[in-house]
Amino acid sequence: MIARLISLPVLHAWLTTLLVVLLSIPIYSNDSWAEDETSLAVNLDVDWQPWQILETRTGRTLLFAEWLKTLEQQDIIYLGEEHHNSFHIEAALKVLDQLVTDGIEPTIGLEMFGWDGQPALDEYVAESKPVTDEFLEQVRWKQNWGGAFEDYGPLVAFARDHHLSVRAMNPPKPLIRRVVQVGLEQARQQPEWTSWGILQDEIIDDPAYRDRIVDQLTRCHGGTEDHYRTMYEASMVRDEGMAKTLVTRQKELRRDPSEPRRIIVSYTGGGHIQYNLPVPKRVARRMGEDIKQTTVYLMSFDTTKVNDLRSHLEDPIADYVWLTPVGKANPAKPCR
Repeated sequence: MIARLISLPVLHAWLTTLLVVLLSIPIYSNDSWAEDETSLAVNLDVDWQPWQILETRTGRTLLFAEWLKTLEQQDIIYLGEEHHNSFHIEAALKVLDQLVTDGIEPTIGLEMFGWDGQPALDEYVAESKPVTDEFLEQVRWKQNWGGAFEDYGPLVAFARDHHLSVRAMNPPKPLIRRVVQVGLEQARQQPEWTSWGILQDEIIDDPAYRDRIVDQLTRCHGGTEDHYRTMYEASMVRDEGMAKTLVTRQKELRRDPSEPRRIIVSYTGGGHIQYNLPVPKRVARRMGEDIKQTTVYLMSFDTTKVNDLRSHLEDPIADYVWLTPVGKANPAKPCR
């Protein structure tokens, strides 16, 4: 009856309008009302800038204050640097300063020092002494690291000024050199392995870790298959040794759960945290997965590095990528 009262042109226009309205209404699945961050595609078409912090899982840019609240829930924060980059030291100091401001006491783990330099490092942090040639000799700076101590001095000075513990993370360099020279099996027969308390430690050959490290070694270093093997074994020893250092400190903190809250900030080269494999995975294995930890890859950034950044986000190199200005030229050619 109603249809008879409406002309066909009017009815056609009305139905067309109704169809447009219906098509404009979004359709939701039952679970789409809550945002599922794990399904978000990484946003690779943004105007990236130095000092942005990117969450690799989602590609989101995070505010520093918001991000720090997440970091403060961790047991271990891994900062992976490009060596001798002052902007990366600045970034680390920004994190450390905010932790202290928020009433958290960080232990600073540093790759730049070997276990054989720990006594001299403890003495330096405990007392207000200037950096001298004698100190650098006692801490075995040239033997274990090299380059200008001033590049990393601000981290040690921060620890001294705030009465923080600093842990030398690396096994002594002579141990590592011995592995490169003769391989892991023979090197373990040396008395130093017993004296440093690592003879009983398992050096785990993880397939995912092996694939990453061996690929980088073959692309970035000349040598024979035997040389690649011993270099890879030396990498395992270093990463296992650094994991041992962090786990030892974490267990110390758990035995003394007094206030203030205390966490560990590990500061190493980015290669030791990449894809959560080298040190973080070994820490998790030693702790039986009973550990909360997160990785931050510090990356020098300008417009020439957009493709590198895209690859770091598409195949997440860490939980977060923190972009910084480009530092001074590094004499070591980067491995790609």
